[in-house]
Amino acid sequence: MLELSILGFLAEEPLHGYQLKERIKALTGHVRPVSDGALYPAITRLVTAGKLDQHQEEGVGAAPRRVLSLTDEGRADLLERLRRPRQPEITDHVRFNTVLAFLRHLPDRGEQAAVLRRRLDFLETPTSFFYAEGKPVRAEETEDLFRQGMLRVARATGEAERTWLREAIEQLTPASG
Repeated sequence: MLELSILGFLAEEPLHGYQLKERIKALTGHVRPVSDGALYPAITRLVTAGKLDQHQEEGVGAAPRRVLSLTDEGRADLLERLRRPRQPEITDHVRFNTVLAFLRHLPDRGEQAAVLRRRLDFLETPTSFFYAEGKPVRAEETEDLFRQGMLRVARATGEAERTWLREAIEQLTPASG
């Protein structure tokens, strides 16, 4: 997801490393903070793979800054990652939000809708944080106040997301007729 975030933000404009880190932190930082020890090796891998370009710019009263931009190969990789997200990028909420943050870069509305359908299909499968005899436990089925809270919040969030997904898919899908 770190590489997807790097490619996605650089698809919008060239950035230096600190700006990139701040944008990634704003997107996922409270849940999955990004460290320099993860970010800069990922940038180096993408530069080495020809997906990012870098050049030096004068810093403000200090050392020069390394400015990064997306290459054509990097843009193609971004589009492929958006077109065919791996299953954890569909099922994990934070990872899916990262895909969602950059899905607008995928130019084909049908492909955008296909990604949203995969998420909707996942969300429509009955699930729970807790199971009894192999069946998902619902909030009404537990006396534990705190588990009830978890389950009720998850249900409300899931309902809101499913509603939005259906609306977005409808907007992205041409009317037949």
